[in-house]
Order: sequence, then structure tokens, then C-alpha cells
Amino acid sequence: MIRPARTIDEVISVLQEIIDRETMLNSPLAYFPALYRMVTIRVKQGILNNEFEDGNRMEQLDVLFANRYITAFVDFKGKRPITAAWRVTLEAGKKPLLILHHLLLGMNAHINLDLSVSAAETMKNKPLTGLHNDFNVINRLLSEMSDMVQVRIAKVSPLIGLLDRFAGDSDAMLVKFSINEARDGAWKSAGEFHASQNTGTLLAERDRKISALGLGLIYPNSRMVRNLVSVIRLAEQKDVRKVVRTMTTGT
Repeated sequence: MIRPARTIDEVISVLQEIIDRETMLNSPLAYFPALYRMVTIRVKQGILNNEFEDGNRMEQLDVLFANRYITAFVDFKGKRPITAAWRVTLEAGKKPLLILHHLLLGMNAHINLDLSVSAAETMKNKPLTGLHNDFNVINRLLSEMSDMVQVRIAKVSPLIGLLDRFAGDSDAMLVKFSINEARDGAWKSAGEFHASQNTGTLLAERDRKISALGLGLIYPNSRMVRNLVSVIRLAEQKDVRKVVRTMTTGT
């Protein structure tokens, strides 16, 4: 049974459980945790290498952050209520989307919503500014890993470059999604959560916005982008196990 993690090592283990489960089902819901596990391993290395100002605090943030995804996944499978942002993301596992869609949907829900809540909770009763440098480091690591994975995706999605080539000027979220913008928005939102006396209302408002962004990723307004997605998907590898292996190992 998949349970919330208590340490960063448990996070890595639980993410592998989710990957294995979804891979057996040939479900694209294996893609985001595959990326996330790589990032978590890199964060653990960063803690061991003293790359963060406070390694213990970073592990606390990492576990709080990861458990928001893990809990959403478990509750979704158990047909229990979850945030709208995660519902949009996890229900997309049954939709004919690109590999890139599934990664961006996961990052949208996790960075834009979960990271701000987790950062505020980590610094409860302490100045949030004390976390800012480490907050930026963890997002830099996520960005670096995402860039590497996008290069690897081209091996299993050979036409993915068509998005940048023909839709680079489009306003579609699929084309314009930016980890840096998501990070900046999450930090601003963390400040609001940290200062708020009514986090429930604030979370509901933020959740509505982030779920709308997720829907924008799935249903772009641009007909050209929709047509490109259809063409790109035809050429994509559909074997989830092969995609996960390429994402994580490059082979």
C-alpha cells in the first residue's frame, strides 16, 4: 500500500512504487513521478553535498512537498476528494495527450499549488524570507532536470520539435509554460499563505486558478497547436515502460 513518506529516502521509494504501478498499467501517469524521482534524488545529493543553506530544513520541505502529490495520487485512486489542479492532472491519464503534456500538468499542479503551501508550512512561525535562497536552488534543480528530460523525450517523441518550430509564437500554455514563472508565482503565493489567517479560502482560490491553467494545457485555443499535437502524438512511443526508461536513463 502506498503511504505518505517521512524521509527523503522514503519519498524516493514511494515514487518508485507509483512508477512501477502505473508502468504495469501502461499508464502515462508514470511519467511525472519518473521525473519527480530524478529530481528528488538530485535534491538528496544536494543535501549531502551541502548545496543548501539548511539541509535538514530542505528535507522537511521535500517531504511535505512530495506528500502533497503522493496523497493526491492515493486519494484519486481511492475516489476521494482532491484538489481540482490534481484532479485535472490525474484524470488526464485517460486522455490522448503528449508525453510532454503529462509532465507539464504534473509540474503545474505541484509547483504552482503544492510548492507554495509546502514552503509556507515549512516556515510556519518563522520568517519566510529565510527559505528564499534554498527555494530558488530546488527550483533550479527542477529546471535543470526538466531540460535534460526534454532532450530525452525527443527520442520517444521524434516530432516534438514541431511545437517550437511552428507554434513558438502561440499563446497556448503547452508552448509557453515556464518553470521560472511558475517558481516566481509559487514564491509569491507562499508569502500569501504564510501571512494568511484563512488558508482554506486562499487554497480554494489558488486551486481554481491552477486547475484552469491545467485545462489550458490540455485544451489549447489555437487550432494550429491542436493539429500539431495530433500529428506529434501519432509518432510518439506508446509503450510507457520504454518511455520511462528513456526519460530516466537516456537509452
